[in-house]
Amino acid sequence: MFTRPHTFLASRPFRLISLVYFSTYLVANSIDTISSTLSPSPIAHTTSGPSKFVATSAVNMSLCLYKDSQFAQMFGAAAAGRNPIPKASYALFALRDCLTVFASFNLPPLVAPLLSDDLDKVASKASVAQILVPAAMQIVSTPLHLWGLDLYNRPGASMAERIRQVGRNWVGSTAARMGRIVPAFGFGGVINSKVRRRLMATLEEPAVD
Repeated sequence: MFTRPHTFLASRPFRLISLVYFSTYLVANSIDTISSTLSPSPIAHTTSGPSKFVATSAVNMSLCLYKDSQFAQMFGAAAAGRNPIPKASYALFALRDCLTVFASFNLPPLVAPLLSDDLDKVASKASVAQILVPAAMQIVSTPLHLWGLDLYNRPGASMAERIRQVGRNWVGSTAARMGRIVPAFGFGGVINSKVRRRLMATLEEPAVD
């Protein structure tokens, strides 16, 4: 990646991941703008309502399902046979993505007011919630991710075998997913909110003759 960045940026895995994140933020920002336009709220206001969750989840989930099906076929143990992705895996991946979207776009505005005011001395409560909540959700969503992958990689495994496999990989995979989610929806969410707020604020400024 560091010696040949152009090869990494042009790779199919990077393009698939970029498509997921770009589309997810585009829909979330669009819903925020539409919501603030149709309501008396300031144009820079962000919503945590169900419309944002449904729209963002639908886009993120559909693109993530496509991405994961491609990743499973490219990197999975059954890649040589190009086995079809089980429907149960799709369902688990969909639930995983809904939890991540909810924790990234809907929960932080609800959690931020519950945090201690002392945090504002270091960073805004909104920023802290935006970073911590998506990361914490990976503790719950990672087992769903691992179970879905195991259904594809080991179609004949027993329930007990799957539980042991998920248990063995839970801590490491959770840390790895936190390492991916925090930059994407934690710091990425903080940056997105600040950039959008500044851009929207310019639209509210009165025109100067």
